[in-house]
Amino acid sequence: MSESREWLIQWLRDAHAMEEQAETMLSGQLSRIESYPDLSDRIRIHLEETREQAKRLRTCLDGLEEGSSMLKDAGGKLTAMAQSLSGVFAGDEVMKGSLASYTFEHMEIASYTILIAAANAEGEAQIVRVCEQNLREEEAMAEWLKSNLSQVTEMFLARAAVDRDSAKR
Repeated sequence: MSESREWLIQWLRDAHAMEEQAETMLSGQLSRIESYPDLSDRIRIHLEETREQAKRLRTCLDGLEEGSSMLKDAGGKLTAMAQSLSGVFAGDEVMKGSLASYTFEHMEIASYTILIAAANAEGEAQIVRVCEQNLREEEAMAEWLKSNLSQVTEMFLARAAVDRDSAKR
């Protein structure tokens, strides 16, 4: 097996673990942001996309007769659970979650860009197509977050003001 093929497999495993981590992170956020209906709806949609992305990556690995890395998948999920739980104690959890999500989307965008180049170098057209589809979904989510961060921030600040005024009474 060529070294570039080994790297492609390694990076596909990394991407699969990343999507497993994203699923855990998004599920954790979703359970605590019902006060932000637009954000909640979009995260719910992206959670389904994320699950499909992980399935598509597993199919790519299976097609190469390689499996995902259970160790990497478990590590990603544990990291996401810790991050999700730490947000419970933050008064500005929705803002920290939005920041983490926007950052994570860009890490995924970079990962898929790398995978597309590696798959092209290996002549793996099906993997290129899968990664391009995943990339489009990640770019759309990052753009949605960017376009809605101001609105989420304003909603958070308005809720914080109401909570503060209620506490004074």
